[in-house]
This record gives sequence, C-alpha cells and structure tokens, in this order.
Amino acid sequence: MSENRNPDVDVFLAELDHPLKTTVERLRLAILGCDPDITEHIKWNAPSFRFNDIDRVTFNLRPRDQVQLIFHRGAHINDSDFPFDITRWSGLLEMISHDRGQVKLANPEVAAARQNDLVQLVREWIQS
Repeated sequence: MSENRNPDVDVFLAELDHPLKTTVERLRLAILGCDPDITEHIKWNAPSFRFNDIDRVTFNLRPRDQVQLIFHRGAHINDSDFPFDITRWSGLLEMISHDRGQVKLANPEVAAARQNDLVQLVREWIQS
C-alpha cells in the first residue's frame, strides 16, 4: 500500500455504490501516485486530495453517469495570484472561477484515455 494512501478512503470506497466505482478507484491511485506529498481524506462524501495540508482536488460522486473532479485551492475562494496556465488544459479542465475548475469524464473509456493528462494536470495544479 502506498504511504500516502488513507485506510479511511479504502473503507469508503469498499462501501461505495457507484456505477463508475472502478474508474474512481483507478483514478484515485493514479492521483496518489503522481506526487508522494499528496494525501487524501473524505470531504463532501468523496475522496479528496490535499497538498501542503490544503484540499486541491476532490471527486464529485453525485453524478452517476460520469466521473467529475473539482479542482480548487482550499475550502474558500482564494483571491491571491494563481500562476496556473489554463490554456494548456482547455478541453479537459473547465474553469468555474479564477481558482476553481472541473474535469468531467463521460465514461470509463474516456477516463482511461485521459488518465495520463489528468495526472499531469493534477501535478501542475497542486504546484501552482
């Protein structure tokens, strides 16, 4: 088991009833594997990933027909400068506000095809 993997999230996912559970589990491990300093916990009734003790990426499990990930800079709007180049990620990341965005993956095939891009996006997002 990866050192940054949280057993509470393992339990949550074992009990999860979601049609795209396998995809969520695969993306979770890919995100955890992209940086050893990423940690996880449950937030908003879904796995959430932290970097430097700040939540940065959280699954949104309410849609049952797709996988969504919310990209943010913590619980509250952050008005500080955000040196993130969104233009690199058009077509994958849809910005909701200047410091929040979302990724929607329509099905397991799309998620598998975009997994490497998603991991790179997470790396860049957490470093911004």
